[in-house]
Amino acid sequence: MVLTSSARDYVNRMLQDISGMKVLILDSQTVSIVSVVYSQSELLQKEVFLVELVDSITKSKEPMSHLKAVYFLRPTTENIQHLRRQLAAPRFGEYHLFFSNILKDTQIHILADSDEHEAVQQVQEFYADFVAVDPYHFTLHVPSSYTYMLPAVVDPSTLQRFCDRVVDGLAAVFLALKRRPVIRYQRTSDIAKRIAHETNKLMYQEESGLFDFRRTEVSPLLLVLDRRDDPVTPLLNQWTYQAMVHELIGIQDNKVDFKSIGKFSKDQEEVVLSSEQDSFFKANMYENFGDIGMNIKRLVDEFQQVSKSNQNIQTIEDMAKFVDNYPEYRKMHGNVSKHVTLVTEMSKIVEQRKLMTVSQTEQELACNGGQGAAFEAVTNLLNDDSVSDVDRLRLVMLYALRYEKDSPVQLMQLFNKLASRSAKYKSGLVQFLLKQAGVDKRTGDLFGNRDLMNIARNMARGLKGVENVYTQHQPLLFQTMESIVKGRLRDVDYPFVGNHFQQGRPQEVIIFIVGGTTYEESRCVALQNASNIGIRFILGGSSILNSKRFIRDLEEAQRVARSNTSIV
Repeated sequence: MVLTSSARDYVNRMLQDISGMKVLILDSQTVSIVSVVYSQSELLQKEVFLVELVDSITKSKEPMSHLKAVYFLRPTTENIQHLRRQLAAPRFGEYHLFFSNILKDTQIHILADSDEHEAVQQVQEFYADFVAVDPYHFTLHVPSSYTYMLPAVVDPSTLQRFCDRVVDGLAAVFLALKRRPVIRYQRTSDIAKRIAHETNKLMYQEESGLFDFRRTEVSPLLLVLDRRDDPVTPLLNQWTYQAMVHELIGIQDNKVDFKSIGKFSKDQEEVVLSSEQDSFFKANMYENFGDIGMNIKRLVDEFQQVSKSNQNIQTIEDMAKFVDNYPEYRKMHGNVSKHVTLVTEMSKIVEQRKLMTVSQTEQELACNGGQGAAFEAVTNLLNDDSVSDVDRLRLVMLYALRYEKDSPVQLMQLFNKLASRSAKYKSGLVQFLLKQAGVDKRTGDLFGNRDLMNIARNMARGLKGVENVYTQHQPLLFQTMESIVKGRLRDVDYPFVGNHFQQGRPQEVIIFIVGGTTYEESRCVALQNASNIGIRFILGGSSILNSKRFIRDLEEAQRVARSNTSIV
């Protein structure tokens, strides 16, 4: 039950049975789906000599009858229209059409009517309608991802498109895994409830034949959660490798774009950071920043050894050996310089933004009590000129989430100070966050202070001390997974859809977070899976967040809400 291999298998099957030179035609979403599981060199090995976008290929008229066209598209109305126009005047020798999800009958009729030249060789559904960034982590890149924060009355059509895309993605994940789950959702979230019910309707009514797989003893579980139940995790600075790169520089479809942070040579402007293609990254993606520095030093030392042996070329045999090993040598060279650059750039950012100091206060706010000390620490950082505007905003947000009921007067003082110190601050944003994700809106025990078990666990953790002050925070997701493992996920908080219920512990659980996941949570899932407890977890979300993206979504939702004044 690994999503990267399911997606890879689909791409393999598309390409390997069609012999000869090919052009692969994708849309803006399937580009991401293919690029995270297949490299350019692998596409070349499958005789793909051209990769084009479906909307740009419509504009070109040049005939290429020597190429076979392999289309891999989402079954959207827009894509069907592109195909209709392209089939009316075929440019390629053959057309092989693959869709990432279920086609409607009407769409099949349109394609059949359009194929007057009988150029289409096959039409198939290959259910890879998700971006498998890691073996147990997928995203859907849903546009307008802030929509989940708004009531349905604000923009019903955008909300419907948002829900449709999520339901399509979830359907594809289960079709790829050949499973039909029982579905539960977070009771306090309207959008989680709506998505859970619409997914259930698709799997058990509209397309029940398609999902009628051989039953497992205990059905898998799909649990639909709302990001607003844990707004703390996406606001925190990160100190483990993959999460830190995304927080400080940004990762998009397993690629890091350096152009945003400085001038780099052409071949280093964008680098691939994939656990499937980079063994050093795979071994270190969940390690903390301090250890990464040591491990990269080891990597550099190994590379220097290899370089020395390559300089010692004395015979023709040595030369032949060097030429044979040269691709590996180049790959190693590229890998070393990539990781050294990443760590160097992140160290600079940490230094510039005083992130060690800022992060220590963030972790205290997220994990420990002590409101007086917290107020003093946040006030001092707000007064510190070297702390950036975005870090000030995050600190006040974390303080507000933690102490909204305890100290309204001090909270107002912080709001006022933030407004006076940060020119870019949009007034009312912290209050909007509390309205969205304050204590009255949340289901889970976010700060571990409602439930006796959690209070005891926090005290024990405090006494034992933590391994690292910067990574002491655990996402709420960790508790949710623990509850599932122990069979303690309460029906009253996470009801089942329909007349389904679960007897016994599920062996496969897919947790989907409406509003987006974080790399800190995907690390949590990977570590849980590595502990071999007999349950396999997969994490998915509508997007992958860092604090910048989460705050941007909040601002966008606040802007739309304000233009609909009835809501705010």
